Amino acid sequence: MRHTFHLKTLAVAVATLSVASVASAAGLDRSGQDITAFLQDGTYAEAVYTYIDADVTGHDNAYVGSDNKAYTQGKKIDDIAESYDFFRYGVKTDINETFSVGVLYDEPFGAAADYTGNNNFVTNDDADALIQGFTGNLGLNEGLVDQNITDLKGALAPGNPGNFSPEQLQEFQGQLIGLEAAKGLAATAGETTQVEVRTESITGIFGAKFGQNKEFQAYGGPVAQRVQADVKLRGTAYSAASGYTTHINPDQDYGWIAGMSYSKPEIALKAALTYRSEIKHDAKAFEVFPIATAAGARAGLALPTTRYADIEINTPESVNLDFQTGINPTTLVTAKVRWVPWSDFAITPSLYNDVSKVSTQDDDGLALVSYDDDQWQVELGLAKRLAPVLAVSGTVGWDSGAGNPVTSLGPTEGYYSAGLGAKYNVTENWAVSAGGKYLWLGDAKGQIPNKAIVSDFESNDGFVLGVKVSYQAQ
Repeated sequence: MRHTFHLKTLAVAVATLSVASVASAAGLDRSGQDITAFLQDGTYAEAVYTYIDADVTGHDNAYVGSDNKAYTQGKKIDDIAESYDFFRYGVKTDINETFSVGVLYDEPFGAAADYTGNNNFVTNDDADALIQGFTGNLGLNEGLVDQNITDLKGALAPGNPGNFSPEQLQEFQGQLIGLEAAKGLAATAGETTQVEVRTESITGIFGAKFGQNKEFQAYGGPVAQRVQADVKLRGTAYSAASGYTTHINPDQDYGWIAGMSYSKPEIALKAALTYRSEIKHDAKAFEVFPIATAAGARAGLALPTTRYADIEINTPESVNLDFQTGINPTTLVTAKVRWVPWSDFAITPSLYNDVSKVSTQDDDGLALVSYDDDQWQVELGLAKRLAPVLAVSGTVGWDSGAGNPVTSLGPTEGYYSAGLGAKYNVTENWAVSAGGKYLWLGDAKGQIPNKAIVSDFESNDGFVLGVKVSYQAQ
């Protein structure tokens, strides 16, 4: 006689098993793009709230020299990782014994970092000092810069009766460019390096079961995704790029999802392999780069200080493997594996890229954000039913990170994690789950796009808290 495991009471109890933050997961990964809501039996709905807080501190680089890889511990960098929260929703239903439909919402990718304190990622709050540093300590202040700009514009005005030679006019033009760049840099006095990236995705899924006992299911559907971003680079860590700002307007584009699952209810076995396509966003970016015009003038190029132009951002493809099986009538083991090719990802605003071509003498220039390695994420769990209405679970996890050194806008290399949670069945159909996860964040050195080391972050950690309300009827 076969024992039938009751999936309803064996369901994993934690709402946050696959959640990770930009302060811990590789690249910009946040939600893990979980689709297990669609794999539930019957009619199912869930609402998940997740709160993530990480402590990411380190030191800037005090090394002075030409070796980009050299590092000397400098000034302390206080916690740069901003806490954040987000929601995830899912609903699915079986049309009949063969076909199912569902809709999922999540916030798959993101970043939230803010440098504060006295370090190389914060601009000097003395505007006159910034001007003098940029102009070679000529004793200029904001008032003198404004007056000189007015005088130079007057001298260069069409029809000006001044008897200036072509050589003098060219020199005036160069001086004007330099002073306007200095004025733009001075406007960033006291500002800090910041980054915020947000995405939202809605996934529609249609599934069809097949096999002798309907044990197989093929599923797929469209994905609508919205992305927006803001980045400020400030301080001497970014050298000539200090003062750069970009705002990437919200953009919505589309991709797709496809997968295959297998189930064996007698032993509570479920396995699913899911592929998500990359999504190409053709957005608009507004950039401000105080020294762009000066850099362009030195190279004989007409580079503006501001630009509003197209930018292409391709959020990466991914593969998720979800697995669970009962090992006895009250115990369930789970495994999740996720792969994301972050080495193919880059954010490359056009003005930033054009200025970097001047500084690197390379026709390809630099991306504002990029990664060297792909992400692998693994999580193992064990759930135990203690009573007909109560189950508890624990997990351990590992994330490979996306390289080390890594971008200074997210300077950690993956994590190790441990989590605990519980699920309580309030009624036959309604359940509440709650859980937490502790993260040991990997040490990493921060680098800027030209691969120069600018910081070092060690011995950091974080935590994840989550709660889920779910409904299921069969």
